[in-house]
Amino acid sequence: MRFDEFEARAWELWDRIPERYKVGVDGLVVERDAKAHPSLPDVYTLGECVTESYLSDYGGPDTTRSVVVLYYGSFLRLSRLDEGFDWEEELWETLTHELRHHLESLAAEDALIAMDYAADENFKRRDGEPFDPLFFRSGEALGRGWYRVDSDYFLDRPYRDGAEPGEWIEFEWDGQRYRAPRPKRLGDVCFLRVTGPGLPEDADVHVVLIRRKRLGAALRGLFRRTTPDVREADAAAEPVAEDG
Repeated sequence: MRFDEFEARAWELWDRIPERYKVGVDGLVVERDAKAHPSLPDVYTLGECVTESYLSDYGGPDTTRSVVVLYYGSFLRLSRLDEGFDWEEELWETLTHELRHHLESLAAEDALIAMDYAADENFKRRDGEPFDPLFFRSGEALGRGWYRVDSDYFLDRPYRDGAEPGEWIEFEWDGQRYRAPRPKRLGDVCFLRVTGPGLPEDADVHVVLIRRKRLGAALRGLFRRTTPDVREADAAAEPVAEDG
């Protein structure tokens, strides 16, 4: 994809995003250059949300301003490294991901409210009631995709629609790699509760497999309410030797 095509498509997708998600965002900037990681080879930043907060007694969109920046060169470099690179899917994912950063900046002081929400939704899940399948993202972020809600742990593990995980689901806990058999049916979101040697006995550990919708389906989901297929499964995890 050429730069002019990329820039035009970026603005088309930007314009499709409802304005309520862009409150406090001053605009979209498309840079021609790549943004490489300073020390890791073949690692590039596709986009970033540059946010600046202004002194005020009241937090909100008037005091927290952001600009979403996309790096065309980074997309180009990664497309050359990955034959299956989907320009439109990655462009949409990057835009929405960076907007989430802006919304998180607005809601920074609401962290306790978010954690209470996560705890309530986790209680609903345990009780077999309908719940927000992404509630754990409102919990305590531990890094590397891990979140804690009360005493439970959740690993955020998205995958592309049409590129389901293989026979084994691998993850790392406390420096040890594990693998667990993949459930036969994943639905849109699958909470895979894993148990095994070295894993907590007094807390639940979940690998949350999340199907990333393709561009068309994701856009449709923005404008009409759809009910995701949420599943739960249990699996015994086993340590993976260092030599694989």
